[in-house]
Amino acid sequence: MNDTIKLLMEHSSIRKYADTPLTSDQLHTIIAAGQQASTSSNMQAYSIIRITDKTIRQELMKLSGQQQHVEEAPEFLVWCADLSRIHHATIGAKLIAPNDHLELAEHFIIAAVDAALAAQNSAVAAESMGLGILYVGGIRNHIHQVAELLQLPRYVAPLFGMCIGYPLEQPILRPRLPIAAVLHENHYTSNDSHVAQYNDRMAAYVFDRSGGRQQFNWSEAMAKRLEGKQRDDVLTFLHKQNLLKK
Repeated sequence: MNDTIKLLMEHSSIRKYADTPLTSDQLHTIIAAGQQASTSSNMQAYSIIRITDKTIRQELMKLSGQQQHVEEAPEFLVWCADLSRIHHATIGAKLIAPNDHLELAEHFIIAAVDAALAAQNSAVAAESMGLGILYVGGIRNHIHQVAELLQLPRYVAPLFGMCIGYPLEQPILRPRLPIAAVLHENHYTSNDSHVAQYNDRMAAYVFDRSGGRQQFNWSEAMAKRLEGKQRDDVLTFLHKQNLLKK
C-alpha cells in the first residue's frame, strides 16, 4: 500500500475543526488540484463559490439543516453544476445559434459529474495537507433559497458544500460495503447475503461510535433515509434554471 492509497483508505468525514485558517497557497493548491480532475470533453462545467461572508455562512448553516460546521469550518465551498459559462462562451459569443441543447439531461449529468470529480480531487489534496473535509448535501434542502442567496444565474445549480479545516476529531472509520457487493463482472448480479453481512458490521460500528447510545444497521438507516425529507423541489428548481428539461 503506497502513501496515496493509504490516504484514501483513511478518509473520514470531519465535523469539528480548529480555528486555524488555511493559507491562500493551500486554498489555491486545493482548487488547482480539483481542476486537474478528468472533465468531459474539457467542458469544465462547474464553479466553486467560496463563502467568506459570515452572514451568508450563517444562512447556509440554517438552510442546510442547522449544521454548525457549515458556519464554523475555516473554509466552506459550494460546488455548482455550471453550464452558464459554456452558454456565454458559445451562444453568447454568437459562435452558434441560440438553441436548447443545454437543457438536455445529458449535459446536466456531465456538469454534475465534472463537479464531483473535481471536488474529490480537491478533497484528497486537502487531506494530503493534514486537513479534513466534509461534504454537505444539505444545501439542497432549500435549493431555491440557496440559489437566491448565492445569486446563481440560469444554467447553474448548487450541488453540495464542502467544509475544510484542521480536524479536531478522529472518527472511527465507517465500514463500506464489501467489494463483492459493488463489483460485478460482465453483467449485474444480486446477492442479498452481502447486505446481511454489511448490516452486522454497520450495527457494530454504530454501537461503538455512539458509545452504545444508538443501535441500527445499514438497511434500517437507508429505510429512515428514504422515509425522510426527499428534497422534492430539486427538479422544479433545475427546470427553473433551464436545466434537465429534456
